Parts: sequence; C-alpha cells; structure tokens
Amino acid sequence: MSFRHFVQIGRVAFISFGKDAGKLCAIVDVVDQTRALVDGPCTGVERQAIKFKRLRLTKFRLKFPHSTSSRVIRKCWQEEDISTKWAETNTAKKMAARQLKSGMTDFDRFRVYKAKQQMNRIIKCAYLKLKGKNRKNPPKPKTKRFRGKKVAKKAAA
Repeated sequence: MSFRHFVQIGRVAFISFGKDAGKLCAIVDVVDQTRALVDGPCTGVERQAIKFKRLRLTKFRLKFPHSTSSRVIRKCWQEEDISTKWAETNTAKKMAARQLKSGMTDFDRFRVYKAKQQMNRIIKCAYLKLKGKNRKNPPKPKTKRFRGKKVAKKAAA
C-alpha cells in the first residue's frame, strides 16, 4: 500500500499552513472530496472546514462518532493523551528544532559553531588514542611554498 494514514473520522491531523498553522486537530466529518470538518478543542482550533491540502495526517486516531460535539472530542483527546504523544514523535521534534534554530541570534550560532569545533577535537583525540597514535606530538603537516612568496623574492632581488 502506498498510503499509511487514511482520512478517517477521528484521525488526528497537523495543520501545515494557514491561520492555525502548527496546531493539531481531529477530523470530525468529511465534507466532500477536498475538505474535512475539523475540531481541536485542546489545541485552540475552532470547528471549521479545512482543505486536505492544509492537513498532514498523523498516525494517531481517536474513537468517536462523526459530527460529535467538542466536549466528546476533548474527553477522547485527554484520555489518549495525544498532545504528549505528538511531542514525542520525530516530526514534532524536528519542527521544534527548526523553530529553535530559526530564532537563534548571530552570537548563538557562533556558540554552536565553537561547541561543534570542541566536540570534533575531543572525538578526533579519542579516535587517535584508540588507533595508537600519540596525540601529544602529532606530525607537523607538510606545507607547500606559495608562489606569492617566490614572486616576492624575485621582485626584491
């Protein structure tokens, strides 16, 4: 099968763009081939018809009859603890990391850059120790003479 998650009554979906972008909702009813009636009483999404293009279906599904009230949906949502289950998924973690990264300042990016440098140095030293090479006296890298120096010497002579 090519599809993993089907449009079903009770399917939890992530709204990818629009007014309620970034919020979770549950499909309450299917309006037609392009729209669904959704409701998210625990996430602040009002009951409304949303196009399927704006929804990303998740693996979570709640058990309730179609066109039910927000009170029933809220009760099912809290029983299944969907908000914490969603926060544990890889997709939610990636989105949170992307949001965190987009809010970084120049100084924050510089600190991350330096931390990565230090981490790579530690890993390289540990690797060389395991390999059996002495990290305290590493061999000096071979340097090539630049043409700029040779040209400068000829000009000075």
